[in-house]
Formats: sequence, C-alpha cells, structure tokens
Amino acid sequence: MKMISKIAGAGLGLVLLGSSVFAQSLADAKKAIDAEQYQKAKSMLKNLTTTQADKDENFFYLGWVYLKQDYTDSAKAAFNKGIAVNSKSALNYDGLGAAAHVEKDNSTAATNFNQAIALAGKNSKPYLYAGLGYLLPVSGAVVGPNGSAIAPADADAAIAVLTKGKTINPKDVELLIALGDAYRSQLKSNDAYDNYSAALAIDPKSAAANVATGVLWRYADNFEDSQKQFQAALASDANYGPAYREWAETDVRWAGKEPTQYDAKVKEAVENFKKYISLTDYSVETQMRYADFLIRAKDYVTLQKVASDLTASAKSNLRVYRYLGYAAYENKDYPAAETAMSKWVTQAGDKRVLPNDYLYLGRIDIAMKKDSMGVMNLRKALTMDTTQGDIYGDIAKSLYQIGKYKEAAEAYHKFGEKSRSATLNDHFKEGFSYFQAYTDDLDKAKKDKNYKADTLLLIRADSAYSYVEHKAAKPNASVALYHAYIKDYEDNDRNNIKGLAKPYYEQYIQLVLAKGTPDDKTKLSLANAYAYLGNYAENKEKDQAKALDLYTKAKEMDPTNNQVVYFFQKKGAGKTK
Repeated sequence: MKMISKIAGAGLGLVLLGSSVFAQSLADAKKAIDAEQYQKAKSMLKNLTTTQADKDENFFYLGWVYLKQDYTDSAKAAFNKGIAVNSKSALNYDGLGAAAHVEKDNSTAATNFNQAIALAGKNSKPYLYAGLGYLLPVSGAVVGPNGSAIAPADADAAIAVLTKGKTINPKDVELLIALGDAYRSQLKSNDAYDNYSAALAIDPKSAAANVATGVLWRYADNFEDSQKQFQAALASDANYGPAYREWAETDVRWAGKEPTQYDAKVKEAVENFKKYISLTDYSVETQMRYADFLIRAKDYVTLQKVASDLTASAKSNLRVYRYLGYAAYENKDYPAAETAMSKWVTQAGDKRVLPNDYLYLGRIDIAMKKDSMGVMNLRKALTMDTTQGDIYGDIAKSLYQIGKYKEAAEAYHKFGEKSRSATLNDHFKEGFSYFQAYTDDLDKAKKDKNYKADTLLLIRADSAYSYVEHKAAKPNASVALYHAYIKDYEDNDRNNIKGLAKPYYEQYIQLVLAKGTPDDKTKLSLANAYAYLGNYAENKEKDQAKALDLYTKAKEMDPTNNQVVYFFQKKGAGKTK
C-alpha cells in the first residue's frame, strides 16, 4: 500500500504540475513547522502570502517561523501585514506579543496577548500561541540545568493562559503539550506528565507528545524510558526530526552521568543530531542550532570548523562569531578567539550579548596576557548575572597571577562563598593573598608614617588557613608554614612573645622532616621555623641550652639567616666579654 500511495502521489504531482496546490497548503506548512523544517515551511508560506494574500493566518505562521529562527524584525513585519489583512486577527496579535516578549518589552507583550485573547472567541489556538509566546526564551536568557531558559513569571503566565484555553478545548493536543512544557520548565514534573499523557490519550501517534514525554524522562535521568519515547515518536513518523534532536540531547546528558559510556554516548549524540539535520534542512539556522548542540557536547574542534564555514556565508547570522570565539578559545587558538568574540560583543547589541560572552572574552583577554582588560570583562559578566559564582574564581586567578593580592583575596573569598567549585587550594590562595596584601601594607606603612597596615587582612588570612586545616584530610606543610607566618606577625612584641606561631612551626618541622632530606628552598623555611622556636626558648622559656640547640639547627639549614647570625654574634660577643 505504501508503494501504491507513493506512486499515486507522484502521479498526482504530475497532474497538478505548475499549480503546486498540495505542496502549498497551510496544513503542510504547519506540519513542516512542527517537524522543524523551517526553510521548507518558510518557502511555502512566502508563496501562500502571495497567492492567498487575503488569509491572515498565512502571515502569522510566516512570522512565527521568523521568530523561531531569531529574526524578530522580519517576524513583526509579517504579523503587522496579517493585521492589515484582518484587523481582528487574534493570532497575529499573539505574534506581536511574542516578539515583544522576546525583546523584553513586557508591557507591549501583555497588551497584544490580551488583545489576542479578547478576539479569540471559542477558538483555543490564540490561547495556545499566547502560551507559546510566553515560553519563547527572551533575548539573553541562559539555559538552566533543567534545560529551560524560561523565567518563573513567564511560565506562570503561560500556564494561566493555556489553562484557560484548555477549558475552551480540552482536546487540543498542541495546547496540552504546550501546557506540559510550561510545567516542565518549572520542574513540575507530575503536572507536565498529566498533560502529555492527556495528549497521547487523544492522539496516541502524536510524535510531538511522545518526544515531550521523552524529554521529561531525560531530566529525571530515566534515559532508557526517554529513549523509548523517541523511538515511539519515530515509529509514528520516521521523518520527525525533533525526535533525533532530543535523542541527541539525551545522549549528551547520559554521557555526563555515565563516565564509562561518555565517548560512546557523545558519538551517538553527534550521529543523532546529524540525522536531525538531514530530516530538516542544511540552512544557516539549522547549522546554528547544530553549533548550540556542539557546545553542549563539548566538541569544540567540530564547532570551530562549523562556525568558520558559517562565517563565509553571506546569509550568516552574526551569532556565529560567538560560536567561533567559544570554540577557538577552547582549542587554544586565542588570536582567532579574540577577533571573533570582539566582533560579536561590539556588534551584537546589548540585548543579544550573554553574561557567558563576557566570561569568554575575559578569559580570552587573560590568555592573551591582557589581564586588566580580562578582569574588567569578567566583572561585566558578573554584573549581568550575579549568580555565576564561578566567575569569581577566574577573576581571583588572574589577579593572583599579576600580584594584585588584595583584590585577589577578596575575589577568592567571594568564590568560596558563592560557588561549590572552590577547592581547598583556592582557600589556601585566599589566605596567601590576604597575607601578601598585609605584608604589602606593612611595606607601605614603613615608607609613610601616617599609614597603618590593615590588620583585618591578617585576620582574614588566619581564617582562610583555619578553614583549610579544618577541612583537609591530613595536615599540609605549606598550610602549617604560612599559618605560622601569620601568627608570627600577630605575635609582634618580641619582648613579650606569646608563642602564637609555636605549634604551627613545630608541626611544619615535623611534616617536612618526615619526608626525608629537604631541598634548598625548604631549608630556608626550616631555618625560619627553628629560629622562631629558638627565640621563644631564649626569651619566653629562658632555656638557653634549648635555644642554642634550636639556633644551631637553624644555622645548619641556613647560616645566613638574619636571626641566626644575630644570635651567634651575640653569643660570641658575650664570650669575649
């Protein structure tokens, strides 16, 4: 029967050659949109807006395709033409609302959505597209761990309008799927599942509903059932591209959860996405979507090639320079990364630039040894999104490397507060930076009698090292040494020494000697430790024999140590006298 149908279809095409009636139906254009065959749909709809210029729906769906492809101005032009054809076109008011929403013009969006609903009557489709409009990610939105870039307020607005539409037509499968998507974006999995199930109960062969259910299982890390839903969608429609796209995204997440399967799943993901492209189109827009996917798959070698090829296209979207910048940076091609990211950030406009763009630009600057510019761009990223605590780590590392210890210390402190990525080594560097900032302050105080060193820096250094000691699995010699230095500064009255650094120096000596013969650099630190303990024995404990033993050990490590030289000079002078 399939072969007969194909032959009959081919014959019909010959009969209608020149008229293209079947190919140019609105129903087929909508089916192409659902299958994400946007170039095919756009071609059909452009023809329909010419051959059936009195149909406002043709203009709406053309505008909707433009919105899906990130061409907001073209979308608005199409929607306005639809309203010119029919001033009571609810769908085209939905379109204008969706375009305003994407551009973060909430007032205009609400006005147009309300107008669409006022004109809807008993038709559920205006409710559907008002809901879908709210679910379009706004310019600059960042995708969260649940795969959603939808703000809670937008999801709530979508749920409200879609629920009203559901009362008008509870059997609108598209509306039920959209309502499920709105709930899923806010991690309300049970409500999402109920709506997807309702859609499948009405239309068991709905590829879109099966795919949506598969996505829901993906974010529950139920990868096997997720895969089964995509297979069910393809069983209903073998050419339904979105099933392969979501399957590819599932493979990427699966790879991250199963390290032993990582390479195999990433490879499978890439193959599935290529199937998606083959079933949609090879347009610039689809290649851009492929680029988005390659970022998530962390395939930066392929991404740089895809992005480089896209920049050669006259129809290329400026966004390709973001992809090229990201990929070139990850591939350590820093000059190419700098050129691409600078072009994107300076030409894209504030509405399109993401915090992550400034994050990459800052990292690129730092890699190019432009540290001050890099830190400035990293701070811009933080200004745009204060939740990105990991950026403090980049800022701290850069400031640390160029010796701006006070700023580095503050950045490391923020990194520890706001990010789970901070390691004990980061907390160590926080303490070291505060300590170095304090010694810098002391140098300044020596040169300017009116300036006083900030003792709060020393307190914060002490706190950082205490944290490391508390959290570390075992004692660390470097931590013990620098903690001793801090306590040594706190105990600055040599005439009334309290021995605050004593236990730390003793621990340092024990840890170092347990490792065997120390190297020359370590010997210098050991000399400082023995000299401190010798000074304590001499002046606090009044034990001259112990002091001599400790200073002798210090001399063995570093005979040029200032305290050692002074002690033995003093002893020699005493004997002469």
